[in-house]
Formats: sequence, structure tokens, C-alpha cells
Amino acid sequence: MLPKTASLNIHRRVTMQKTRKFSMLEPLSLLFALILIAAVCTYVLPAGEFNRVENAETGRMVVVADSFHTIEQSPVDLFSVFKSFPKGMEEAGYIMFFLLIIGGAFSVLEATGAITVAMGSVIKRMAGRETLMIPVLMFIFSLGGCFIGMAEEMLVFLPMVLAICLTMGFDSITAVAICMLGAGAGFAGTLTNPFTIGVAQGIAGLPLFSGIEFRAIIYVVIVAVGIAYVWFYANKIKKDPTKSPTYEIDKTLEFRIDIDNIPEMTTRHKLVLLAFTAAIVSIVFGVVKLGFYIEELGAIFIILTVVAGVLGGLYPDEIAQEFTKGAGNFVGAALIVGFARVIVVILDAGHVMDTIINGLSYMVKILPPSFAAAGMFVVQTIISFIVSSGSGQAALTMPIMAPLADVVGVTRQTAVLCFQFADAFSNNMTVTSTEIMAAIAMAKIPWTTWAKWFLPLFSLWSLIALVFIMISVAIGYGPF
Repeated sequence: MLPKTASLNIHRRVTMQKTRKFSMLEPLSLLFALILIAAVCTYVLPAGEFNRVENAETGRMVVVADSFHTIEQSPVDLFSVFKSFPKGMEEAGYIMFFLLIIGGAFSVLEATGAITVAMGSVIKRMAGRETLMIPVLMFIFSLGGCFIGMAEEMLVFLPMVLAICLTMGFDSITAVAICMLGAGAGFAGTLTNPFTIGVAQGIAGLPLFSGIEFRAIIYVVIVAVGIAYVWFYANKIKKDPTKSPTYEIDKTLEFRIDIDNIPEMTTRHKLVLLAFTAAIVSIVFGVVKLGFYIEELGAIFIILTVVAGVLGGLYPDEIAQEFTKGAGNFVGAALIVGFARVIVVILDAGHVMDTIINGLSYMVKILPPSFAAAGMFVVQTIISFIVSSGSGQAALTMPIMAPLADVVGVTRQTAVLCFQFADAFSNNMTVTSTEIMAAIAMAKIPWTTWAKWFLPLFSLWSLIALVFIMISVAIGYGPF
């Protein structure tokens, strides 16, 4: 069995400090308040719904344009609000349990000492060039978002990126930004993301992945701006760590690697790292070629847990104990994901989701043609704060926005572009987005802190999006 010297504490240790308490309670408190607001909406907004049919191109149920009609009011009473909690957690169970599996797997990897040795070696070699890691990793993660729609999958890499960033003198915000904003930038300039652009174009009747040349330019600009924003921020924190909004929180996390006491790499370490590499390769291949999602990724990490534990010299009871400890450290993050889903459950139960969508669509109709495309972007952004699923939002909105584009004199490709931008940007901030809420919960970052930090980049990205939208209108971005 390997000694646990220089062990990388990837997972958080429980402390009684006020900062820790606040960072954990703040997201749950915020979400609970929003849940109550959602319940109130079911009383004050008229209930209504669209007719829905199956789209032949995508196989998804989509709304029928101009089919909205009011129905009998069905407000969600107080007891039903609390009934929505287990239902929301059930619907979000796939990502909640995925987080627990990630936590358990990395705890076992930590116990072997292999990850500590490997990352310590990387950090030593990057001495004096730490900031080069930011553009490299963000570009790599952006490719995942751009081509195959990787979002929740980024959570796999977050514990390691957190450890590296904190050891190099950056903060937890930098780590979350590298993983999640890298992927988010890829979503914004996506070329072949099947879950967003694929579904949206299919519903709009456009050729699959058409208009790729224009989106390639968008991808380069959005990714470059995102990297620059994170890079300048990270350099500022590197020079003066006290300027970090999470400075006090980060001091309690104990993520850093003691690079002065890194043990020599052993054969067991090499075997564990080989198993870890094989797992990552399997994930990438599976997602790209075999359509793997959370169930398959979870299975890979369970296998990795057992294999790494055995190769690392841990006894079966030690593997079980480490896995349980690691999973327990991620319970808070999992609860936040479940709470976020409750908001959608309540809006659906009160039949006001479609009412909100229909009301927002009228905002575009009344705008002058020259501002209609910008109006679509704004409306899609608002909707994204309620419906965080890219494919779900496409199925809900594109049957409305596509014919609306015809009416106001905007190409359907431009309407898809508006959806593409809105979905990518807002999912890095909205409280209903499971991936970003999970990420900041893993790093113990209060949502308000993250939102305040991200808002300037969100605004800058949105301005860039509006410029590209105006260009698309001017050139008749098509084919139609």
C-alpha cells in the first residue's frame, strides 16, 4: 500500500469558519428564494400552453407556432412546492449522482498519490510560465464545446484544474473559468454541436451545420476574447492574491500541492496514471464516436475507481472508504443542482412556462425590422435564464422564432444564431444551469460572487454577438 505523503486534497475539508458556511448556504438560499418566486408566478400569470407535435427532422416534440391558448389556472400550492423538491432532484438525478461518482473517483485517485506526483511535476516544469496554461486549456475545452457539445463533462476536469490553479498562485474563479468558459465559448461559436446548432437548424428547416464559415469566424473571436479576459484576471491575482473575490474562501479549501515534498514517481504511480489516461481517452472517444453521455461516463469512472485503487495498492475497504469520503464532499454541489431543477418543475406544473415564452415572442413582433434580430437575441437570452437546456430551448423556441423570422424579414439562419449566442452566454451564469451551478459549488464560490465577476465578460460577449447579428442581417446570412 502506498503511503499517503504529499497527498493532494482535491476535495474540501469541513471547517466551521463563517466564510465556508456562507459560501455553501448562499446558493441554496438564493435558489430557495427563486423557487418561491416561481410559485408566485403560477398565481399571477395566466396559465397557457402551445400545441406540440413531433419534428420529423429531430424526433423531438416541438411547439406549433401561433398555437398558444390559455387553459384553466393551476397554481402551485405551498405543499406542492415542497413536493417539487424530490421531483426536481429526481429529474436532475443523472447529474447529481454523476457529481458524487466524480468526487468518489478522485478521492481514490488522491489516495494512491499518483495524481499528486503527476501534477506536482507539471507545476514544477511550468514555473515562470504558469499563465501559458490558461490559453492552452481554454482552447482545448472550447473544442469540446464547439464540436461535440461538452458541458457537464467539463466537471470531470475541474478538481485537477482547481488544484493546479491554486498551487500556481491563481484562484478558484480562474479554475472554473478555464473549464466552463472555455466550453461556453465553444458553444457560442459552435461549428457542429449536435445538441444546439444541430437541433435548432433541424427545427428551422435549414441544412444541417450550414453557415459554418461565418460561425468559424465567430468562434475565433469569442474564444480569443474569453481567453484574454481570464488571462488578464489571472495575472492580476498572481501578482496580488488579495484582489481575488474568493481570497478568504480559497484559503480554507486546502487544494494546493506541496511541491517541495513531492515523492518520487513509482511503478504503481505510473500504472494509476495509465489507467486515468485510458479513462479520459475512453470518454473522448465515446462522446465523439459512440454518443456517450452521463450514464456511460459514470460507468467509466466507477471502473477507474476500482482499477486505480487496485493498481495503487489500496485494500478493498480503503477504496470503499475513500470513495464514500469523496462522494460526501460533493453532496452540497449535488443538492444545488437538484434545487435549480425545482424552479423549472414548478413553472411547468403551473403551466406558465409557455405563457412566458409566448409573451416574450410578442416583444419581437412589435419591434421595427432593423431591430428584430437584436430583439430575438434578447428574448432568447431571457428564455435561457429559465430553460437552461440548449436542445430543450431549441425545441421550445425555434418553432416560434423560425416563422417569426420570416415575418419580420430576418433569415432563419440569423434566428438560429441568436439562439446559439443566448444559450452559450447565459448558461455560464443562470441559476437553472446545472453545469455552472455544480462547478461553482464544487469550488465553493458563492453565485453572487461568480455572477459579479462574469458579468463584464457576459456584457462584452453580448456586444460582440450583437455586432455579428447585425452583420448577419446585412449579408442575408443563409441559405435562408
